[in-house]
Amino acid sequence: MDLTAVIDQIDSLVHQRMTEEGIPGLVLALTDRDGPLHTAAYGYANADAREPMTTSHLLETGSIGKSFTAIAILQLHEEGKIDLHAPIRNYLPWFEVQSQFDPPTIHHALSHTTGIIYGTDFSPDARYEVWALRETTTGSPPGTYFHYSNVVYKALGLILERLEGRPYDAIIRDRVLQPLGVNATTAAITHSTRRRMAQPHAPFYDDRPPHPQHGIVPATWLESNTSDGCLASSVGDLATYLRMFLNHGNGANDRVLSQSAFDQMTRVVARRETERSFSDYGYGIATSELNDSTVLHHDGGMVGYTSAMVGDQHAGLGAVAIVNGPGNPHDIAWHALELLQARFHQRALPAPIEPREPSRVENAPDYAGTFRSTDREGTISLSADSQRLLLERGGTRVTLEQRGRDSFFVPDDGARFLFRFVRNESGAVTEAMFGPDWFVNDHYDGPTSFDYPAEWDAYPGHYRSHNPWFSNLRIVLRQGKLATISGHGHEEPLSPMPDGSFRAGEDDRSPERYRFDTIIDGVTHRILHSGETYYRFFTP
Repeated sequence: MDLTAVIDQIDSLVHQRMTEEGIPGLVLALTDRDGPLHTAAYGYANADAREPMTTSHLLETGSIGKSFTAIAILQLHEEGKIDLHAPIRNYLPWFEVQSQFDPPTIHHALSHTTGIIYGTDFSPDARYEVWALRETTTGSPPGTYFHYSNVVYKALGLILERLEGRPYDAIIRDRVLQPLGVNATTAAITHSTRRRMAQPHAPFYDDRPPHPQHGIVPATWLESNTSDGCLASSVGDLATYLRMFLNHGNGANDRVLSQSAFDQMTRVVARRETERSFSDYGYGIATSELNDSTVLHHDGGMVGYTSAMVGDQHAGLGAVAIVNGPGNPHDIAWHALELLQARFHQRALPAPIEPREPSRVENAPDYAGTFRSTDREGTISLSADSQRLLLERGGTRVTLEQRGRDSFFVPDDGARFLFRFVRNESGAVTEAMFGPDWFVNDHYDGPTSFDYPAEWDAYPGHYRSHNPWFSNLRIVLRQGKLATISGHGHEEPLSPMPDGSFRAGEDDRSPERYRFDTIIDGVTHRILHSGETYYRFFTP
């Protein structure tokens, strides 16, 4: 294939997204099932030192490592050493979780259908975090609901170590990396590999929605050997790994998976729903359809890194992309695959992805008008001006930037929340929310006062943890309901439970729980969130 036009369009998209998202550095690889097609590096491995990124740098691949763990489990299954439908505690006797349901099996763990919590990496060692599951409860019967769980994959790694009698990184090196013929990748992130790695970067602020204009800082450095994702790889090595999937389990030196094990790994077990779309999930790998082709894929996220890997099974084409800072390579990898598909099938290339114009709001008049506060004096005014949405509050006027349907970023370093709007059943905008503040317009015809337990008044505030993955959150009380807002702006309602705890979200199958305690001077000073501890902080 002549890839000149493909590469030109990808290069343009990469530079566009690096500017739009404040990405310091990115590596990219294109491949077919026979070998590499193209590799490239962009930007900086270390933004402060202005060290250029290269394709030799190692970057952390995050949850793509779950597929490595699944491969090792399937190999042991074929060797007769593990029963996929046996309970986890058969192989990890001290494994325990509070549940009214049947015990989860290896199969459930591989497919994220155990009903167990997500896991917040609050313990540097996997054993304690897995042990602490006995302090949590499941939310649904095993096999009935997809709920992504890092901590359950950590348990699978401990099972591998127990059965093999050696460390996880040695198991992955011998069972996966050597058959692939790759030498740079490491299956444990340690100080000894740090000098070979691109520097991770994070947004300047950790407690508010990010924006490229805020700048970036070096991210917290972490060592890791946990099997939910502890690999550091060059982009070429990760493309070699992807080729194994394009070749149904064949590596450069030897088979990594038999055909039957490959089929078992990629067979659909559960539906995985995300904010943007959905995909089907097998064992450590997701499956979607793109242009009538089956695509195997997985994303990964670490502190300071994000990765994406996609492969078209029919055409034998794939792309991988990794960034070492803010930004998401997901769209870049998927668009690269679409371009490769078009060239392979001799079709016209898809149109380039248009540059983002966050200040352009095509339906800006939907939000225009005056909104009044429901619990204090004051109003806010919004006006539409040439597909821009202008917010006026307290004598200040700013242009809002769209961050999704009915969600907007306020371009102000002090803005700790996204501006969110609510529509009524007919689709008209009736409410506006900014953190704990709630505003309504003349179209709103619902209640403006709400009853709630008096003890909830102690809960709102800003809470912090020493965990760099989930460093802080805010609790707000609005319309008689509690909600949590993450450091980067994601909002989720809290639903009260009979035991005094709160379930995260409105889906009654969710196992995630919040519990408030330690009341001092009328306010809560500690939150327990599915094993993680947060403490009230002095900032608003």
